[in-house]
Amino acid sequence: MLVFAERLFEPLALLLVFGGTAVATMVSATREDLRRALAALRPLLVARPARDAATAEQAVRQIQRICEYKGIVCADRVKTPVEFVHAVACRLAEAEGSDAFAAWAAEELDERSTRHAAAAAIWRSAADVAPAMGMIGTVLGLIEMFAAMSDPHAMGPAMATAMLTTLYGLLIAAAIAGPIASRLERLSAAERRWQERVVARLEALARAEEESQRRWRERRRSRLVS
Repeated sequence: MLVFAERLFEPLALLLVFGGTAVATMVSATREDLRRALAALRPLLVARPARDAATAEQAVRQIQRICEYKGIVCADRVKTPVEFVHAVACRLAEAEGSDAFAAWAAEELDERSTRHAAAAAIWRSAADVAPAMGMIGTVLGLIEMFAAMSDPHAMGPAMATAMLTTLYGLLIAAAIAGPIASRLERLSAAERRWQERVVARLEALARAEEESQRRWRERRRSRLVS
């Protein structure tokens, strides 16, 4: 088994495929996108959208209770470990109206989705590039093999290099970069769903308070007129 594992390790093939994939991916992306792609590896392992959704639900209920008694200006008093809910609550307390809050929330959600998509796209790009790098290595290995036709002992290593580069490219695409991109996309979609629910409920809360204030002003005006 150890001998077989040693046969699968070829430094030159690794450098060609992994290095070539890394260089091609970096050339096609911005520095900020690359930073996000690497930073996304942490939430890739620890993110739990269902847990965050449940925590956000509890925080929203607390915000609703506070707003019923003290108004939406006190929405930011709710403490929650979910950063997005806290940011939305603070914005709700500072917003000039429900329309302004809704516009900000829509823009914020779109910006977050764009950032997530950019990070996932880096890994998706690596998954697309890796097999091509593997094929380049295969072609180079075959060239070396054909050049050594007169020496049977040199043909074996060249053929092994040709095959290993294809293997490395497929492993990067199918076992590393591709799954990372897919998981990041699923996590982003799941996060977007519960965040939209949070925004919708808080927006409804703001509109309900505006409607209540409008009715109060109308009743007061009618009393003054009478």
